[in-house]
Amino acid sequence: MTAMPSAQRYVRLSDEEFRARLREALDLYVAAMRYPAGTAEQRAPMWLTHVLRDGWRCVAALDDEGALVGIAYGYRGRPGQWWHEQVRRGVADREGEQVAAAWMDDYFELTEIHVRPGSQGRGTGEDLLRRLLDGVPDSRVLLSTPEGDSRAWKLYRRIGFDDVLRQYRFAGDPRPFAVLGRTLPLD
Repeated sequence: MTAMPSAQRYVRLSDEEFRARLREALDLYVAAMRYPAGTAEQRAPMWLTHVLRDGWRCVAALDDEGALVGIAYGYRGRPGQWWHEQVRRGVADREGEQVAAAWMDDYFELTEIHVRPGSQGRGTGEDLLRRLLDGVPDSRVLLSTPEGDSRAWKLYRRIGFDDVLRQYRFAGDPRPFAVLGRTLPLD
């Protein structure tokens, strides 16, 4: 079995470029998350809506032929957004409203970060994370990730992400998730 190509270059994708590569990005997402067939069709409208949010930005890792090896995107978290409301309620219920406000009043939501399974373990995820967050004006970054030992967890801990909320179950997903956060800028 030959390994997938590693990232040769990183590019910022405009909203138009992101839309043009949406199918490729969603296929990468499904493979990286090991989701069942049909997940991409369910996620496409949501990803297209995310592009319209304040502060949206996207970084892609491309191989030498220009195919996606990895992708990361996010935007400014705000009241009224589904993820914001879910996480704020979870943190407030467990830690109190003051703790929720401290984390969630000025943050960038790292919404998606994925690397093709055959290309993982080569630093692409960290490169995507650092490039995406470079210059973000918010004071913190938050993300959610499935609980369990993974390369993603090792990356987030290495970069200095702390626990915000553990063993949280988002509406519509039976798996436990962790919400992690850290201050910006990255070191």
